[in-house]
Parts: sequence; structure tokens; C-alpha cells
Amino acid sequence: MLAKNIEKALNEQIKIEAESSQVYLAMASWAETQGFEGVASFMYKHSDEERMHMLKLAKFVNERGGHAKVSALKAPPVSFGSFKEMFQTLFDHEVMVSEKINDLVDITLECKDYATHNFLQWYVSEQIEEEALARNILDKINLIGDDKGGLYLFDNDVKLLASIVAEN
Repeated sequence: MLAKNIEKALNEQIKIEAESSQVYLAMASWAETQGFEGVASFMYKHSDEERMHMLKLAKFVNERGGHAKVSALKAPPVSFGSFKEMFQTLFDHEVMVSEKINDLVDITLECKDYATHNFLQWYVSEQIEEEALARNILDKINLIGDDKGGLYLFDNDVKLLASIVAEN
């Protein structure tokens, strides 16, 4: 049985994961309107992945005797200025998600809820990967600068990366 404060914190994380899915979806739509098919494909796939993270949490809450709640979401931005700005926003968002996961882990340790602590370790590992991926992409964009040919090649590389993500 989940402690009420853990259930509340997990429900907040469910909302964060849903909002993450929306952020990726908004970025996908924006990239697609800019003609970057690869970036859009990458973002659409990550939107789906974030939704799966949300569902995994919701099912866990319900299985542990809590009640996963669906709540209103904050609307994501619809425009991002440049790809560099978009990926910086993405990186900053992933850092925030990592902080929230770490806060959740702290609560589980305080309450000695080792089952939930163990469950959250997957999210801790996932966030390490998400931050590294966003940082790596941002580094590549910084290397490219404003070179249109470089952005074209980058879009093709990200399209390939999206297909690899889809296979895993």
C-alpha cells in the first residue's frame, strides 16, 4: 500500500511525464513545419516514449493500491525560435524531470518504501540517458552553427537515430 504522500508525489510525476510527452509533440510539430523530417520523427517517437513512462507510473500506482489521477496539463510552447533553442529547451526540461525523479526517490527513502524506490531506479537510469542524448544533440548543433548543409545532414542523422530508437 502506498503512503498518501508517495501517491501524491507519483501522481505529480505522472503529470510531468504527460507534459513531457506534450513538449516533445509540440517540438515535433514545429520541426515538421520547418521542413526537418528527421527531427520531427525523432520528437514524435520521444513523445510516444514519454507517454509510455506516464502509463508505467499510472499502472504502478494502481497496482500498489493507490489511484493514478489524470490531471490538466500545462500547454507547451508552440514555437522555438531555432533548433538550438529548441534542443536547449529540451535539455533544460530533461534536467528538471531528473530533479523531480530524484525528489521522488528521496521521499521513498524517507518513508522506507523500498518497493517504490526500486521501481524508480528505472526512471533514474532513463533520465541519465535522456539528459546525455539531449546534451549530445545540443553539442552537435553547436558544432554545426548556422551551416544549412550541416543542418540538413544533422536532420538525416537524427532521422536514423529515430529509427534506431523505434527498434528498441
